[in-house]
Amino acid sequence: MAHLSFDGCDAVALAKEYGTPLYVVSERMIRGRLREIRDDFLGRYPNTGALYASKALQTLDILRIVASEGVGLDVVSGGELFAASKAGFPMDRVYFHGNSKTDAEIRMAVEYGVGRVVVDNLHELETLNRAATALGRRAKILFRVAPGVDSHTHEYISTGRLDSKFGIPLDRRVRDAYVGAALGMEGVELLGFHFHVGSQLLSNESHLKAIGVVCSLMAEVKADYGFETAELNLGGGYGVHYHGDERAKPLSYFVDPMMAELSAACAAANLRLPRVVVEPGRWVVGEAGITLYTVGSKKAIPDVKTYIGVDGGLPDNPRPALYGAVYEASVADRHDAPRDEVVTVAGKCCESGDILIRDVALQSPEPGDVLAVFTTGAYNHSMASNYNRLPRPAMVLTDSGEHRLSVRRETFEDLIAREL
Repeated sequence: MAHLSFDGCDAVALAKEYGTPLYVVSERMIRGRLREIRDDFLGRYPNTGALYASKALQTLDILRIVASEGVGLDVVSGGELFAASKAGFPMDRVYFHGNSKTDAEIRMAVEYGVGRVVVDNLHELETLNRAATALGRRAKILFRVAPGVDSHTHEYISTGRLDSKFGIPLDRRVRDAYVGAALGMEGVELLGFHFHVGSQLLSNESHLKAIGVVCSLMAEVKADYGFETAELNLGGGYGVHYHGDERAKPLSYFVDPMMAELSAACAAANLRLPRVVVEPGRWVVGEAGITLYTVGSKKAIPDVKTYIGVDGGLPDNPRPALYGAVYEASVADRHDAPRDEVVTVAGKCCESGDILIRDVALQSPEPGDVLAVFTTGAYNHSMASNYNRLPRPAMVLTDSGEHRLSVRRETFEDLIAREL
């Protein structure tokens, strides 16, 4: 029986060498997506920018890869910003997002000299103005706005609705309070606006609707304040393949219609076309990752179902419990064997909800087998926890048959290292 090969590497051999659970991430695939951004967006449309939304997967190696491909970075916390600095990422290519930045994070953003701060609320705006003024600087900002479109995705990852913790609602009274305040501040320079309509989107419909809404905003603030929008960030959220027939769209499927829609709307409203920025994250790294587990148990409940237990679960992949996310998997030892047994893959945590995959057809898994779960590059490592005192997995980077350790496995000593 043939073993599963991922990016030219034998998955069973990787599990044996590095242990399980194990994140395996293809540097080659990530660079391929980053180059698609360069070729099909940055190289095709002048006055554009692209950011990697690093909350999807942020390690020092990933940051260095992104920097080397000439793409910018989206961070959402002081920790992500600190890591970017440690990786040597150019700070002028960093955008700092977030709906509840602390005063310390805002000062940190100014001190580090990030390229943009994406402002979400008035308190943040005022704090940023004070911090920048005190340091004799002027922070470049975008306002994140909520365009009020329904993205038809899970409510936890639908971020463009009117009732959302993210963004400024486009009620004229609220809009005026923000725009008027920013234009009168010494420590900030308003450049434009940002929106993000949701995540894991396989249709461009929501993005196109949001562009129409935001172009109306751009026309209104030009008429009311004489403010010409210099930059517009269209967010990300482009979906990837997790299961069934869903497939990742090429970047052009999203950016070409968006650029056409924006160009037409700006021309109709007599607006100058602003600099346009996109910020994919999951689309860059999601399909570039798999997770390897060792099957530890098999339990058949007659006339109900068969459970197989693996040596990871909720702590290394919380998405099934959080979002009801569905994954595909394979027994790596017998990748080409018939999928003749339907099982439910259970994690090892003391939680009934720790189920990785329900009712999946696999190749008669048995204890000791290596199970590969696909499309775990995004929001697995970055959302991992130590629930039940489980050490977080190691991460291996692959490149066309080559592999190396990128993040070491946590030890039990690591789990108590901060405790007094």
